[in-house]
Amino acid sequence: MSSSTLDIAMFGLFSTHALHLADKHGIFAHLVTSGPSTPLQIAESRGIDPETTERLLILLAALSVVERDSDGNYRIPPELTPRLDSANPRYIGAFVHHLATSTIEQISKLDAYLIHGKEAVDAELPSPFEVIYRDEQSTADFLAAMWQISFEPSKELAALAGLGPVRHLIDVGGAGGPFAVAALQQYDDLAVTVFDLPEVEPHLARTREAHGLGGRLHFAAGDFFKDPLPAADCLSFGYILSDWEDEVCVDLLRKARAACEPGGRVLVMERLFDESGGPLSTAVMNLSMHVETRGRHRSATTYTELLEKAGFTNCSTHRSSWDKHLVMGWAE
Repeated sequence: MSSSTLDIAMFGLFSTHALHLADKHGIFAHLVTSGPSTPLQIAESRGIDPETTERLLILLAALSVVERDSDGNYRIPPELTPRLDSANPRYIGAFVHHLATSTIEQISKLDAYLIHGKEAVDAELPSPFEVIYRDEQSTADFLAAMWQISFEPSKELAALAGLGPVRHLIDVGGAGGPFAVAALQQYDDLAVTVFDLPEVEPHLARTREAHGLGGRLHFAAGDFFKDPLPAADCLSFGYILSDWEDEVCVDLLRKARAACEPGGRVLVMERLFDESGGPLSTAVMNLSMHVETRGRHRSATTYTELLEKAGFTNCSTHRSSWDKHLVMGWAE
């Protein structure tokens, strides 16, 4: 009998930690490289406790993350291997690490939010990105997590955006460059400047070198709350507006409108709520935005309204096969 919906919701805490620990201690790495194995074989290979290894695998099998055969061997289903293989560009380990370490620390604030409200609870706390970029390791962990949930979807989003006529794109808050790299790999005549806080620059430099993007991938240091955005014929916001309140989003989009050359456009790339209030990943991350940032996830209709308030016209929504989609507006 399969687990009920309530069971899955109730025991989600254990599921996230089981994923994180199996990745952290090389259980998935062993299964990727060595194939079907018993818990004892995995434990001996990785130098970890056999009983705890077996109990983690039992849970992961109940979740259908791994499969167990009649001989007691566990394997990763082929369709999940890219997500659990650290050598694969679709790997999600850094994002799971972020959920299990950073996000889980923030979740406890929800109780106080329910009693006192977010504004009162957070009044004396530092801003979200002062926390996220508090030191080199925290910055690196966050950028790795953002790369893993952004790079593969960005390939499809860059294609949906139809950037062939664009010569210069400003990726606002572009972090380690997942969308920038995906766009540059598809459009030979394009140059991209990532506009972000100074702490990001060395990480983007490593991205530039790793992907051989020399004179086409640039960095401009700045604070989009304090500084004007660089001018270009296209500006993009990927997982940026969901960090902030509606009024802040409109202000940022107005800055983008001022920086956008005539006939240019803006790209908003975000998770989108559908009419039913789903999908699940968007609902989960909407709660995450509440405790980790000051924002929320929205519907395509709401993003269109924000774009129009900022002066963009002819807005359109382009859905990808992932959970990150594109809403585009034009400066005319």
